[in-house]
Amino acid sequence: MLRYREFGLLFQIFHRSLLMPSHGFRSLNLGSTANMSDVQEATNQLLHVNLHEKQRGIHVTESVPRSDSEHLRVTIGATVPTGFEQAAADEVREKLRSPCKISKDRGKIYFDISVESLAQVHRLRSVDNLFVVVQELKDFQFKETKEKVLKDFEELAGKLPWSDPLKVWKINTSFKKKKIKRKKLNQNLSKEKIDNGRDKREERDVKKELSNNSLDSHILDYYEKPAIKEEISTLVGDVLASCKNETDESLKEDTDPEVLKFRVTCNRAGEKHCFSSNEAARDFGGAVQDYFKWKADMTNFDVEVLLNIHDNEVIVGIALTEESLHRRNITHFGPTTLRSTLAYGMLRLCSPQPSDIIVDPMCGTGAIPIEGATEWSNCFHIAGDNNPLAVNRAANNISSLLTKSQIKEGKLSWGLPIDAIQWDICNLPLRTGSVDIIVTDMPFGKRMGSKKRNWNLYPACLWEMSRICKPGTGRAALLTQDKKCFTKALSGMEHVWRKVHTVWVNIGGLHAAVYLLNRTPQPFVHPSGQDKEELLSAKND
Repeated sequence: MLRYREFGLLFQIFHRSLLMPSHGFRSLNLGSTANMSDVQEATNQLLHVNLHEKQRGIHVTESVPRSDSEHLRVTIGATVPTGFEQAAADEVREKLRSPCKISKDRGKIYFDISVESLAQVHRLRSVDNLFVVVQELKDFQFKETKEKVLKDFEELAGKLPWSDPLKVWKINTSFKKKKIKRKKLNQNLSKEKIDNGRDKREERDVKKELSNNSLDSHILDYYEKPAIKEEISTLVGDVLASCKNETDESLKEDTDPEVLKFRVTCNRAGEKHCFSSNEAARDFGGAVQDYFKWKADMTNFDVEVLLNIHDNEVIVGIALTEESLHRRNITHFGPTTLRSTLAYGMLRLCSPQPSDIIVDPMCGTGAIPIEGATEWSNCFHIAGDNNPLAVNRAANNISSLLTKSQIKEGKLSWGLPIDAIQWDICNLPLRTGSVDIIVTDMPFGKRMGSKKRNWNLYPACLWEMSRICKPGTGRAALLTQDKKCFTKALSGMEHVWRKVHTVWVNIGGLHAAVYLLNRTPQPFVHPSGQDKEELLSAKND
């Protein structure tokens, strides 16, 4: 049997390959959302896991009575875009009616649920990854030497209350398998419609995107979430082989249900640790293997055990998501596609109300307006860009989302409250004071545009946005990494824009900011002559 303690060299090789700089990562998710009925059915079929210390293996018995699982409550942990922890906590309280705690470790929240709410948790729009908490150790006493600390990790594995979290993992796995089967059926139905004359070229494009980006999207979570003084290490053998084979393996039935395959992932942050993430994962993983008699498999695993260490806080969990939940909606990608979870957080900052007109004047692939049309369908969303390729990608993403919605509902849809148009950001074809909310991802000057051009572009954009935004009630959420340029541009428009709040976020390792602005009651006055030429000079750069 492959053992965790034999992977020391592989740790170092993979850790270096995982953190190698790379560009153009893209993601793809054509899956559908799980239904509450799946959880109910899976709950009824829950297999009891006997974790008695005298019986170190996993034994599968008859299904437990429904009443046992009805009262099962667990703590769920979720990773969220940094800076939007409060927005995610508010969504949990609103949709699950559950108290939510924001972790001192940025980008994480925790909340308690009953097992019947598990499918609702997967439908949250603000969370990236989910895990069930096995135990939280708020003040873990680390010993003076590395050997003693690692020994404590080994002993910890046999003392943890694994039973309830593993039951939740079993339920979660049950309805994930049903979701895969449903996804496969939907793909077959879609193929039949295409064969009957519907857009064959688009499906070929989708398949090509899936093939080209499966590897990149797998690494995306690790690359886009670097943190200061944080080490992230996973015990894996060959990440590329894992990405290539994980979909096929997930569709296979387990040949030996009593022997699960697992791996341990350690996330560590803090300065006062005398050990590395590799060493912690190795020794803790070895103890987990000895306790359960599970088989170590670093690529095609059934269970991923998480060991999260932040200063003196240690949290052990079991992953409930194989890929980030932000991989939704988008099938056609551009060079700077925004994460759907971040798009949701920006929209939520503006508190959309029914009948609001929401505009993204620099939409790119349409991530923001598509997320808006999905969650706030009682508003109207307009996606625009000056690049015809971007507008075409946004239109294709809207079409793909509509097709997926029709397949899911099994009937034709009236459409989505969204439209895409090509325009000039400095001269928008919209009436003065006609827009309620503006949400957009402005050019950072890195992959798109340039820092030099931003000095002319930002003032012109803010001025035109102030024209179309309703005085007194209009608001805007603008994302940029070029904070110096934005601050300078905003300082000259205090009579039309008032800064309410700033959310600091991490975008692919870049420290960016989301500025929440309110439109002042000051009516817009059209500039004349020379002033207008200066404001619109970005058009000619």
